[in-house]
Amino acid sequence: MSIVLNKSDFLFKNQLSKYEGKVREVYTLKNDIMIMIASDRISAFDVVMPRGITFKGQVLNQIAVEMLKRTKDIVQNWLIENPDPNVSIGKKCDPLKVEMVVRGYLSGHAYREYKAGKRNLCGNKIPNDLKENEKFENPIITPTTKADKGLHDQDIDPVDIIKQNIVSKSDYEKIHQISLDLYKRGSKIANDNGLILVDTKYEFGYDSNGDITLIDEIHTPDSSRYFYLNTYDELFNKNQKQKQLSKEFFREWLMKNNFRGLEGQTIPEISDDVVEMVSSRYIELYEKLLGEKFIKPKSNNVLNRIKENLKDYLF
Repeated sequence: MSIVLNKSDFLFKNQLSKYEGKVREVYTLKNDIMIMIASDRISAFDVVMPRGITFKGQVLNQIAVEMLKRTKDIVQNWLIENPDPNVSIGKKCDPLKVEMVVRGYLSGHAYREYKAGKRNLCGNKIPNDLKENEKFENPIITPTTKADKGLHDQDIDPVDIIKQNIVSKSDYEKIHQISLDLYKRGSKIANDNGLILVDTKYEFGYDSNGDITLIDEIHTPDSSRYFYLNTYDELFNKNQKQKQLSKEFFREWLMKNNFRGLEGQTIPEISDDVVEMVSSRYIELYEKLLGEKFIKPKSNNVLNRIKENLKDYLF
């Protein structure tokens, strides 16, 4: 099994700070440059697991890079270069404090809210008598607040976003339309490769010129939910669970092993077989979504490879 990248600890020229997220490590340099390294860590229920997943960081980063390239005609994005399979370098932006969640189907969190009786989801009026995973007549956007570290994002109505001056009315209208356009493009890419982009999230920021810019990852299995196109209708009509490619299958494995991230619960042992199973699902999505073979790196030492590919940025 290839060496897993659980952590990096680089010191770059002109480095100002380092932020460690659940999966990514973000180094901020002078001149508004950011180096983002996708680790192989995996989180679920807001808990980072004790073992990483082979090739996961590479899968996430390469999908995000490709999707940013395929959508740059819709909106400018933060990406400048991709010097390593696990690394993206881009421009630092001042993030908007909302995430734009676009939903084409009544699934996941939206379905749980609907099942609990809600018929207004972030300003979207939802008809009665819809079934789980049913396609909406038109995609909806259910924005969330961008929570501080350790806190959960919260659903928010666009009216409140504007009222609380989180984002101006004109800028909210811009990112609303951009998000729908991005979802339309992502859906076509998915459909062309036998998948359905069920829901996804987009994040935006202002660059140094004050222009709205797409940031972070897009259309990855950590930020999106995918169903298989060829089995959707049959499974939906039979009220059966959809076959999907996303991180949800790992959450389901944890739940089967009595872990939901609740206080007092113990993370089940993540064996080599589980790591291999999760890794293969991530690779399957990569190959299915992008329509190309996933290339495993020749070097087994991910950290050394990154160091070599970033040597111009290191002391």
